[in-house]
Amino acid sequence: MVGLLALACCCALTLAAAAPSDQNQVIVPQHAGVKASEPASSSSLPGPFTAIAVLALAGAGGWLIWRGRAGGVGSFSRTSRQLNVEETRSLGGRQFLVVASYQNKKFLLGVCPGHIDLLSPLHEDAAPAEKPKS
Repeated sequence: MVGLLALACCCALTLAAAAPSDQNQVIVPQHAGVKASEPASSSSLPGPFTAIAVLALAGAGGWLIWRGRAGGVGSFSRTSRQLNVEETRSLGGRQFLVVASYQNKKFLLGVCPGHIDLLSPLHEDAAPAEKPKS
């Protein structure tokens, strides 16, 4: 989202900077039946400042897009997120089991409409129970 916004701003500024200036154009009123001659065309090449500005804006927009894709939306913040949802399982009827982690600790949560319950803290050293062999 941030990348698209940056790209749109860069495009708008580039078009505004590269637009030819109409300051030297002379406007002549036309009379009925008399055709006005076209104004002499000046060179439409942008000046060096405009070219540098366009390149700088394009580079900044490219960097913002790359930065947004490399780390996601949270990549612009200085702190990393500590609260993560590791896994969810639906139990039906808008009820879920959620494994959430915070500061390297995991918790099993029960989520229902209207409330969230802590069912149990989970420990990393506990191995999952093996299925009995038939």
